[in-house]
Amino acid sequence: MTAQDAVVVESTGGASTRSRQALVVALVVAALALAIDQGSKVLAAAQLTQGERIPLVGDLFGLSLVYNPGAAFSIGSGATWIFTISGLLAAVAVVVFAARMRGARWGVALGLVFGGAVGNLVDRLVNSPAFGQGHVTDFLAYGDLFVGNVADVFVVAGVGLVCLNLLTQTPRTTAEGERTEEAS
Repeated sequence: MTAQDAVVVESTGGASTRSRQALVVALVVAALALAIDQGSKVLAAAQLTQGERIPLVGDLFGLSLVYNPGAAFSIGSGATWIFTISGLLAAVAVVVFAARMRGARWGVALGLVFGGAVGNLVDRLVNSPAFGQGHVTDFLAYGDLFVGNVADVFVVAGVGLVCLNLLTQTPRTTAEGERTEEAS
């Protein structure tokens, strides 16, 4: 094995390690996001009364327990099973994407999306009225616009970080460690 062969092997191993790093970070962040989301929903269901609103910042933000059969803004409330299947497919797609990306910043972004998606998927699978048709527990009231939950916050934050990652340039390096053109 020549010195050049060793550099090629090292650089390939480094890419693999960074790839695994993104996936590991994504799974850890997703697990934390899922735990926080499900814990907050249990707390909301135990402490809030459905239909009552507790203002926190005047009329702009408050707490209001709602069981949502649909998607955002209760759209498609008669097709809950479609959202269950869509959520499952989205979760699988995020894991596949995380396995192909490199670096911790991608892991954090995709982990937030994955954790939030799985948080709402868990509600659809285990909440009433039936398996796969459960209602999502929402309790964060944004004025009179909509009521969401912590999983929704994680998904939006994760998508925002994905966009930021796409816009942020990172330098690439050659096998010898020299910087080349900028790439995202």
